[in-house]
Amino acid sequence: MISLNEARRFAHAWVTAWNSHDIENIIRLYADNVVIVSPIAGKLLGNPEVAGIDAVKNYFMEGLRVYPDLRFAVLHVLPGEQSIVLHYLNQQGVEAAECMHFDNDGKILRMFAHYSALI
Repeated sequence: MISLNEARRFAHAWVTAWNSHDIENIIRLYADNVVIVSPIAGKLLGNPEVAGIDAVKNYFMEGLRVYPDLRFAVLHVLPGEQSIVLHYLNQQGVEAAECMHFDNDGKILRMFAHYSALI
């Protein structure tokens, strides 16, 4: 089980990386064999599933291009078994939650995103 303190530390690193818009800082949080499932990926790429670090990096760069004012504010962090759920608001006030499963190195291996509305 991930402790609440560990989950909060990760959430801080995650939101800091994303709000910096620095792709290298963002991508460091993800495993090489990461798989992401997100309705935003479906909207931007035509496929909601993105697999592999290079494809995920390209997806994130496209997201930062399309949403240049992207900004997140973490509302809640929920720890679980080698996973956490981050509940946050985006720059448009849309609520989102990401369920993140970690590998043994503490990097995101699988992520499923959920939104109260698509942006």
